[in-house]
Amino acid sequence: MTDPRGGSAGLRPGVSLWHDTAEDAPPRPVLHRPVLHRPALPGDTDADVAIVGGGLTGLWTAYYLLEADPTLRVVVLEKEEVGFGASGRNGGWCSALFPASLDTLAAEHGREAALAQHRAMRDTVDEVLRVAEAEGIDARAAKGGTIDLARSPAQLARARAEVAHARTWGRDEAELAFLDADATRGVLAATGTLGGTWTPDCAAVHPVRLTRGLARAVEARGGTVHEGTEVTAIEPGVARTPHGRVRAEVVVRATEAWTATLPGSWRAVIPVYSLVIATEPLPAEVWAEIGLARRETFTDHRHLIVYGQRTADDRLVFGGRGAPYHLRSRIDPRHDVDERTHQRLWATLVEMFPVLRGHRVTHAWGGPLGIPRDWCASVGLDRTTGLAHAGGYVGDGLSTTNLAGRTLRDLVLDRDTDLVRLPWVGHRSPAWEPEPLRWLGVNAGLRAMTLADAEERLTGRPSLAARLVAPLLG
Repeated sequence: MTDPRGGSAGLRPGVSLWHDTAEDAPPRPVLHRPVLHRPALPGDTDADVAIVGGGLTGLWTAYYLLEADPTLRVVVLEKEEVGFGASGRNGGWCSALFPASLDTLAAEHGREAALAQHRAMRDTVDEVLRVAEAEGIDARAAKGGTIDLARSPAQLARARAEVAHARTWGRDEAELAFLDADATRGVLAATGTLGGTWTPDCAAVHPVRLTRGLARAVEARGGTVHEGTEVTAIEPGVARTPHGRVRAEVVVRATEAWTATLPGSWRAVIPVYSLVIATEPLPAEVWAEIGLARRETFTDHRHLIVYGQRTADDRLVFGGRGAPYHLRSRIDPRHDVDERTHQRLWATLVEMFPVLRGHRVTHAWGGPLGIPRDWCASVGLDRTTGLAHAGGYVGDGLSTTNLAGRTLRDLVLDRDTDLVRLPWVGHRSPAWEPEPLRWLGVNAGLRAMTLADAEERLTGRPSLAARLVAPLLG
């Protein structure tokens, strides 16, 4: 991606803003490469719990286990560096969003179970902020909620329908409010705004500061974190690495998109890339024109997801889906930058906020997120094998990982709590189709969503194609 003003000076392609601005950030190469802070596994080791994956799922699990029982021997194994994957490359939304809808959960588990899952997600936003404060983690957090814009008649209709549907679930205006055009522009002054919705249940955070701070909290409580340690196989009672084995009664798979690279798991989730850009720090007069005075996160009601936030140092971070799915679930650092998609993100941002013209993009990055076939995250423990797992967050993991960590704590310690009775516990998603069917299907779906948004911009009417394709894409 080139600088929107015509040059490339100062642009950091492939490097996440969050990694570049962490409190202990070392100099980064042009493309995202790990910089290790902790030694690799020195050899065969025994533990009570071995956790594969040093992102937020693994670290929250370790944290809550050690908080509950400081005598546990907990070992976290990370192939690259802590927060290398989705935990360090996301848009910085800590939200109450769960990938499966209330209707989907209720169809299988009943209305009360679905509402319990929703309440747990709402509580999780505050729990993340509570732990960050308690552990002295400067995650640059601000709980400003989320403003969801409607910028076409079709989007406005979806906004109204979303609020009407929320009321059928007992969700009142304090939880999800419909805003008219003036009220919406009072929060975020994007072009063409006709209205929108607002929820308080989201905080903007600096995810790498959160993840690294959590790793330090795990170590302070007696846990061990090894970086540069690839796990080549997960089996009952053991995690195998080139450096040796970790033998443990419980082995937790917390690998999210990278699950597809593990033996026997290549159809469990697919890694789909989400790409992000960040501007230089913007002056006060620009923010006075844009809004986001409380650092609200923002999106709009288009079909192909976009997301943004105002950072603590007054940058605008903006990301979205649309990058292609790569055949056979390939994950490669070269996929972290897709110039066409990054340029489209910048064009969208300038179309929404013309005041950004002449300002500079400093970072353009991306990374894979894990998508199960039914778009439903899950957490569980098989007591016969000692194998546990959590993941499939479909991009909603910055908060859901915390709920996973607390739930895995209760499962591992055999606690009978409300958390272990939530409907996502023990859920098993069907396997993805074999290649090349899933490559054809996923990319066709992404293309259809892009075309549907274009159709709605032109016609102002809801897209029939989107209604047909949406069930296939969750």
